[in-house]
Formats: sequence, structure tokens, C-alpha cells
Amino acid sequence: MDFAGGGGGGGGGASLSEMYQSARRLLLSARDGVARVERLASAPTSSSYSSSAPLVGGGGAGDPAAAEEIQGLCAQMDRLWRSIPAKGQRDLWKRKVEQLSEEVESLKETLDKHSFRQRKRILEAKERAELFERANGESSHVLQIFDDEAQARQSARTSARALDEAYETGVAILQKYSDQRDRLKSAQRKALDVLNTVGLSNSVLKLIERRHRVDKKIAYGGMILTVVLMVAFWRLTH
Repeated sequence: MDFAGGGGGGGGGASLSEMYQSARRLLLSARDGVARVERLASAPTSSSYSSSAPLVGGGGAGDPAAAEEIQGLCAQMDRLWRSIPAKGQRDLWKRKVEQLSEEVESLKETLDKHSFRQRKRILEAKERAELFERANGESSHVLQIFDDEAQARQSARTSARALDEAYETGVAILQKYSDQRDRLKSAQRKALDVLNTVGLSNSVLKLIERRHRVDKKIAYGGMILTVVLMVAFWRLTH
């Protein structure tokens, strides 16, 4: 199907055929490169595929620049087929060049899609790395929170021990007050017995009873004050 017309057209036909074959080889090579990329992307181990790798390695025919080279050849062939004198050959080369141009356009669209996916993978990889770094920072923050909580629990246990000691001290003080009250009652009874024996007046006895009531109020007041102080100390420590 090569153009073999006479005169100057024959030389043009041979050049056109060579450029067409070269363009077809580049196109097939580019398609093979795209197919390899698609197999890598759809393979089960595609997660290990490097998102920073080129679309088709080595800048070969699968590189987007190859499509531009084929388009340049198509532009040259478009000028050449117009100079073919024979209408049948001219129409044939027109269809072949147009078909090749359409295939190159389709290839460019595929390459653009793969390029977009590659950029998207790179962006996702960067976002994952940033999230991982951020997660590590947040883990350190969580560990710090746990340390703070442990220190707070230790402080609470220390305060609880101090409160228990204060409670035991208060109980001991109240016990002493109770013992003193019992001794006072015993002394009062003895005093009353003595006074009754010596025949003191009722007014003296009433005075002693009022004194006893005052002493009792003082004792109860001391116990209440001790309890209030213990409750206030417990609230301050918590």
C-alpha cells in the first residue's frame, strides 16, 4: 500500500511511507507502555507500586513526549499526502493519516488519565505520610495525658492517706473529750455527794448544775468544731 507514483511524487510517497511506519512503531510502543502501567496499577501488589515512578519508565515510547512526536509526524504526513498526484493514493493516505491521528489523540487521552492518577497517588501518599506523622505526635500527646493522670492519681492517694491520718487524729481527740466528760461526771457526782453531805443550799447546787451544762456545751462545741475542720480539710485536698 506504499505510494509508488512516478516523478517527484514517488520520492514523496517513499518518505511518507517511512514516516508512517515510524509513527506506527512509536504508537505500538506507546500502547505497550500504557498496557504495562495498567497491569501494574490493577495487580494485587499495586499497593507496593511506587507512586513516584514515571508513567512508563526511561522516557521511552510510552512517555507522553512520544505522542507529541507522533503528532509531529502526522502533521508532516498531512502535508505530504496532499502532494500525491493520484487521487486514489491520495485518498488512501488521507484515511491512513487521519486514522493514525485519531489513535494518537486517544493515546494522549489515556496518557493524560494515567498522569492524573499518578499525581493523585503522589498526593495521597503525601497525605498518608502527614497523617502518620500527625498520629505519632498525637500519640505522644496521649502518653503525656496518661502521665498527668497517673500523677493526679498518686496525688489523690497521698491526699487520701493524709485525710485518713487526720480522721484518726480527730477520733482520738473525741475519745479524749469523751473520757474527760466521764471524769467530769464522776467528779460532779462525788461533789454532789459531798455537798449533800455538808448540807449546802439548793442555790449552790443549781449553780453547779449550770456550770455542768456549760462544760457540756463546751465539750460538744469542741467535738463539732473538730468535725467541721476535718470536712474542710478533706474538701481542700480534693
